[in-house]
Amino acid sequence: MVSVVNLVLFGAVLVGHTLLAAVLTRFFRIRLKTQWGYVVYSLLLIPVVLVVSTLLFFGVLPIGAGLNLGVPALLGASVGMPLALGFAIDTLYVPPPEEYDLPETQ
Repeated sequence: MVSVVNLVLFGAVLVGHTLLAAVLTRFFRIRLKTQWGYVVYSLLLIPVVLVVSTLLFFGVLPIGAGLNLGVPALLGASVGMPLALGFAIDTLYVPPPEEYDLPETQ
């Protein structure tokens, strides 16, 4: 049986993964000066970070022990959905880095 604590912790991990994906996408957008570079890096490196975090939270720590999710459902919920949401939040709702006026450094 699933407890309320397990559901809250599962939701917290999903929110954390979404935030991590959005921040890493933003980092790649700022650092990489190419048009498609941040997309390639985001789609190749962020899932690795999210899978390692998933293994830590759901493997080592017993978060979501009563959820009885299979491997595809767990990876889809904890890697695929946060990756898509984080990428969409940063790409669609946050202004591009080029729109910010920064002072000249000397």
